[in-house]
Amino acid sequence: MLHDFSFVFKLSKSTQQLWLLVILPLLLPAAPLLGQEVNNEKRYIKTSEMIPMRDGVALYTEIYTPREIKGKLPIVFLRTPYRVADSEGGFTRYFDTSFRELSKQGYIFAVQDARGRHGSEVKFEWNRPVQHRVDPKAIDASTDAYDSIEWLINNVKKNNGRVGMLGVSYPGWYVTMALVDSHPALRAASPQASPSDYFIGDDFYHFGAFRLGPSAELPYLFDFDPNENSRFPFDQIDTYEFFLDMGPISNMNARYLHGVSPTWDHFTTHHTYDEYWQTGGTLQHLTEVTVPTLNVVGWWDAENFGGAMDIYDKLEPLDKHDLNRIVVGPWAHGQWTRGPRESLGEYDFGSDTVAYYQEKIEAPFFAYYLKDMGTLDLKEATMFQTGTNEWQTFDAWPPRDGISQQKLNLHFDGSLSFENPDQVDDNFVEYVSDPSKPVPYSKRPIMGFWSGLKGSEEPRFQRAGKLWKVEDQRFVHDRPDVLSFVTEPLKQEVDLVGKISAHLHASTSGTDADWIVKLIDVYPEKYPDKPEMGGYQLMIADDVLRGKFRNSFTNPTAIVPNETAEFVINLRTRNHRFRRGHRIMVQVQSSWFPLIDRNPQRFTNIMEAKEADYQKARHRIYCSPESPSHIELSIKE
Repeated sequence: MLHDFSFVFKLSKSTQQLWLLVILPLLLPAAPLLGQEVNNEKRYIKTSEMIPMRDGVALYTEIYTPREIKGKLPIVFLRTPYRVADSEGGFTRYFDTSFRELSKQGYIFAVQDARGRHGSEVKFEWNRPVQHRVDPKAIDASTDAYDSIEWLINNVKKNNGRVGMLGVSYPGWYVTMALVDSHPALRAASPQASPSDYFIGDDFYHFGAFRLGPSAELPYLFDFDPNENSRFPFDQIDTYEFFLDMGPISNMNARYLHGVSPTWDHFTTHHTYDEYWQTGGTLQHLTEVTVPTLNVVGWWDAENFGGAMDIYDKLEPLDKHDLNRIVVGPWAHGQWTRGPRESLGEYDFGSDTVAYYQEKIEAPFFAYYLKDMGTLDLKEATMFQTGTNEWQTFDAWPPRDGISQQKLNLHFDGSLSFENPDQVDDNFVEYVSDPSKPVPYSKRPIMGFWSGLKGSEEPRFQRAGKLWKVEDQRFVHDRPDVLSFVTEPLKQEVDLVGKISAHLHASTSGTDADWIVKLIDVYPEKYPDKPEMGGYQLMIADDVLRGKFRNSFTNPTAIVPNETAEFVINLRTRNHRFRRGHRIMVQVQSSWFPLIDRNPQRFTNIMEAKEADYQKARHRIYCSPESPSHIELSIKE
């Protein structure tokens, strides 16, 4: 249908503005918003190259050059194991995610398949350790980045000799590796949700507990062993049921993989923090800060929140020239590149946080360092405060000033308060943990990593396990093997700003146990702003400690049955306001399935455990003056 809008220009200027801004969008609801859609095919020329590395291996790289170039432009470079090429020969999908805003700003883009993946040569090696510092002839992810940048600045026409790198998750790790003995032309880097240590706090293990999946681990590893993508063939809709029916984790090879996944074999063979994990770690190789670095992650990133925070923490004391910065938004893994833009599950951000990040933070960062454009008004830490939905800035993270460490104590009657526990006869709370009936980490059915409807945004987002971190925790609240401790409604706001740790004084009738702690914001029963959120239990922080690693991740030791010991669970950092009228809750449990594999609750090598090794165990959480279980919080004064 055609419309004649010529009459608009006969109106007064103020009326024109009102008409164009308010009425016209109602008449043309399908029209794209200004700047929302960009036809990149008309703006860029695509070429492909096989870029040679120092050992002669060639890596498939697509290069996108603007059709109209005035002067010289910097190169934005992304390395990925997830496939560069579009299946139908079009532009790489990274124009719809990581390059969405930058593609409007005038850059040359280079996207490369990692060594051994898709269009690049030889065999892929997961998390290849840094080797060139010991053997100058060795190759690794650092040398591949160096060699690629060297080729790009010498062979891509009309580049200005400056390169910026960015990437999310594994591509973010490639950015981190490029910071190790970086190329002089690398002038800006943004590792986003980059892993740092796969045994301590990323993807595959969390503080010694194996993350079975299905949000990432099993299907993700299965996907990476061949050169091309593949999918683990789950034959049950509910992966909780699938993994429970599978039995001990040792059955995976016998029943399904049959040894075809060397990465799975590596990860299950190395079940302690041995040389395999230590040499493959990232942090020890970060020894200086020479490149402006923008670390990015989301508060509800289920995959690499710990890694991103650890990389920032490692770089910060090395930063002599104020080059290291961090941004944390209210996002799940990678959400800042692809959306949803204004919410995560039931939690509403109150604004378009993706646009804010890409337009106000990321684009100015790269423009400043790669083009000498604008001023960089970017503080040390830019942190979204959940609870108020406000962006806040800090001169340090965690903040050093105006913060006090306070203990939120667990009480035997299920209450939670900043008051010290009383001396009573019953000074503990107990529950039975049964490996045959583990606590689910999400509402069932728990669908597999690649489940969902193709082309449907919400199922696509759910299938990768993005929403479980903000699920209403009432689905496990009344289980007898989940302990809940809750405060009275808050009479004043409590701002949690900085580090959180759980200190459980506990015992078990077994010789091993998992301790999972969740810090939760409980909404009032009547919540006029969004009635469906009444009583909602929103998880703010969470993690797990496998008990046998309480003293050492390298040398695990059995727990002495029925003997009280302190277990410290690192809940990282957070910027959240518990609002007046809300309540603070802590949940404690000993299974989180199938996110975490089942603990037999007997001291053993779980990767080789048999069905007979799995046993019920009685766990006690002590709440006495002598053994005060508590959460240590960083509270704004």
